Amino acid sequence: MKNNQAAARAKRQAMMLEDPMLSVIPRVAIPMIVSTVIDSLYNLADTFFVSGLGEVATAAVAVNDSLMTILRAVSMGFAMGAASYISRLMGAGEDKKACNVATTTLTIGCIFSLLFGLICFAFKGPIVDLLGSTREAHHYSTQYATWILLAAPFTTANLIMNQLLRSEGSTTFAMVGMCSGCILNCALDPLFINTFQWGVAGAAGATALSKVFSCIILAIPYVRHTAMLEIHPRHLYIDKANMLEVARMGIPAFLRMSLLSLGGIVTNNVAKGFGTAVLAGIAVANKLYRFIGSVIMGFSQGFGPVAGFCWGARKYKRVKSSFYTTLGIGLTGCIILGTLMFVFAKPIISLFNSSANEQLLAIGMLKLRTLCLAFPLHMTVMITSNLYQSLGKPLGNLVLSLSRQLLFLIPLVLIVPRFFGAEGLACCQAVSDALSGLLLALPLGYSLMHRVSKLKDGDPPPFGKIRAGKA
Repeated sequence: MKNNQAAARAKRQAMMLEDPMLSVIPRVAIPMIVSTVIDSLYNLADTFFVSGLGEVATAAVAVNDSLMTILRAVSMGFAMGAASYISRLMGAGEDKKACNVATTTLTIGCIFSLLFGLICFAFKGPIVDLLGSTREAHHYSTQYATWILLAAPFTTANLIMNQLLRSEGSTTFAMVGMCSGCILNCALDPLFINTFQWGVAGAAGATALSKVFSCIILAIPYVRHTAMLEIHPRHLYIDKANMLEVARMGIPAFLRMSLLSLGGIVTNNVAKGFGTAVLAGIAVANKLYRFIGSVIMGFSQGFGPVAGFCWGARKYKRVKSSFYTTLGIGLTGCIILGTLMFVFAKPIISLFNSSANEQLLAIGMLKLRTLCLAFPLHMTVMITSNLYQSLGKPLGNLVLSLSRQLLFLIPLVLIVPRFFGAEGLACCQAVSDALSGLLLALPLGYSLMHRVSKLKDGDPPPFGKIRAGKA
């Protein structure tokens, strides 16, 4: 078994450090694209099937999207912090240390998520009101929140194991784990919602069970010892240096997701002042955009392990090549997908508008089309953020994490609708994406690549170094 692991490790290392980048990036990224698309389909599937119950039910799912983002923020803080460090550790040949980081992060993350979910469960009524639920949608919102909070530890385990598999280049199995859960979710949604007549609670229950199933599938390579990383109690111990590095890289990811949730909460609370139809229209457009955006996010996350691996191995030319290759592929994808979504915005939004509400349709179309126009700049933010994350530079990642929501979106949402109403609210996210791309992502990306260009392969890394700690 150890010989098989060693052979698999050598094969993946050769791919990361030697194969042409135009071959490596798609091979690593395509399974990640499928995974992120599948992940976005979870909520999209719930929204689609629940939309048949009317815009009030659709609004209830939209409110809980912020709750799910909060849970994901907690999970991604652990997952992304560990994945970034593990990629660099494995590139440097520190496999035992990588196993400690993986095992300890998974254990602590699941315990923390369990406690967090139980606390939120005790106060789920006030929480959904704080998240922006209208009075009409309150009952549905609490029903949905119940199941999402009960499944919190499985959501965390799901995301952490997924990122651990990605960090070692095992993106295909990560994809299989995500796909299996989504297929089950899509099968259970109509069964629970319509056949069993469980309504919104049925949609949440289907999502929760799907997360549990995905978690089981993702555990298989660790149980069978076919993964490069080993998850085992003997690797479970707190190493201060390792945990500090996980926290250093994970906090920006946590803040980015938390601010995404905060932006959603502020938007929901402003939107409900214009009525349930506006709240539902903005929610539908957000989820559709997240669906196409997940394709580019998959590419940006796919290049992350490659860049981190090469950085740990001091292959700086490959780091630079990975960034520009990903940027070129991402721009092409943005133009194609953004154009298609812009042109077909009306029929796509209509699929989620069973009551043929004109306001829902108009607001949803406007928001989706403006987001498509800003898509290339949003892509630049995602890829640059992953670059800083992968090379062990949390400050740049933190700046980009703060910019899109805290510096731009939330002030725009609080000011623009006062002058331009619901239509102004629908345009705020696109303006925020454009500003964060132009003013921050492009300069930060250029600055870091300029520094990397000055390094010669084999030079000691000026940052993102492997910290000393226990083997």
